[in-house]
Amino acid sequence: MQVFLLLFLFVFAILTLWLPAYWPTTMFQVGIFALAAITVWRARRHPILFAWPLVPLTFAVLWGILQWSTGHTAYGFVTRLSILKWTTFLCVWTIGVKFFRDEKAARWYRSAMIWFAFGVAVLATLQLYTSAGAVFWLFPTAYSDNVMGPFLSRNDFAAFIEVVLPIALYRAVLDDRDATLYSAMAAAMYAAVIASTSRAGVVLATLEILLVPLLAWFQRGASGRVVRTAVLKLAGLVAVLTLIAGPDAVWQRLTASDPFAIRRELTVSSWHMATEHALIGTGLGTWATVYPQYAIIDVGARMNEAHNDWLQWAVEGGFPFGILMTTWFFWSLRPAFRSVWGIGVVMVFLHATFDYPFARSTLGSWPILILAMLVYFKKETAAASAKFAPAAAVSLSERN
Repeated sequence: MQVFLLLFLFVFAILTLWLPAYWPTTMFQVGIFALAAITVWRARRHPILFAWPLVPLTFAVLWGILQWSTGHTAYGFVTRLSILKWTTFLCVWTIGVKFFRDEKAARWYRSAMIWFAFGVAVLATLQLYTSAGAVFWLFPTAYSDNVMGPFLSRNDFAAFIEVVLPIALYRAVLDDRDATLYSAMAAAMYAAVIASTSRAGVVLATLEILLVPLLAWFQRGASGRVVRTAVLKLAGLVAVLTLIAGPDAVWQRLTASDPFAIRRELTVSSWHMATEHALIGTGLGTWATVYPQYAIIDVGARMNEAHNDWLQWAVEGGFPFGILMTTWFFWSLRPAFRSVWGIGVVMVFLHATFDYPFARSTLGSWPILILAMLVYFKKETAAASAKFAPAAAVSLSERN
């Protein structure tokens, strides 16, 4: 029952992303806090498994509280909101590590994520070309293009797909029974990223399509015949759906004369901010408050994020905080690549170099939940890996 509630909260969080009010985030956070409290209470006799990401997540919460309580923040209100965001991430991690100790629950949840992401991708693509910027064709927004379903930001949409796409690709390559179905779903997700015109999203999603079959072959012991068949099927579907979605717009963005315009200047300003507040930072969540003092470009609009989560963490928390945040990325590399389906976490971390997928608790919680699932994959023994021999492709599809 609790797993169903968790899924409901995550689905609700995505479907309400477009709303300018804060109440959807509040409802998501309250639900997550309640689930986490129940999880911790029930785990009092069986402690929750420790894994390294718990350290930076806990530190982020405590560091924000320290900044706020001692007045080392440029704006106390937004620092309190940021503390809530990091507390949400910590609670999502705690819930995931407890819930997904059960591999059956983890498999079911990953399947639900695929179906939901596929539905959002199809809806987003259709809406993009037919709604003139209205969410779900019903709710007008301030934007006339690049509104992808409930996502007002094409980069947020791309980051969401990046998390789930490798799970669908994994099933497409190694699930003999439903390989065509999962290939079509993966192709639809990829085509939606193409339609969104997110440059980082297209590059990273393409990298996922290339990596998953290779990793399935090398890491999971899939036979060459199975992989070749799956790749040909997937390639055909991707080509057809990408042509339907229309690659022209994203190609123009990819071939722009200066693809780093504005982001380059934001990076320079952020670096100056970070070096002047190197030890304790400006206060979590305060980048937008402090940025005007360091701006070197006027784009005619308010800049709300650094468009680089890693650098923004160094600005807001200081260099020690920023360095500690990088450790959960390095921790994720081995289990993500060994699992194959978990490499979406790595891609979102890479996307954070060019954008801000972790700026909102409702979106940033998705990769953190996958990260929690990887804890148990990291604990698998070599004997368990032997189940994934070429002759056991069917068993692999059943397990995942």
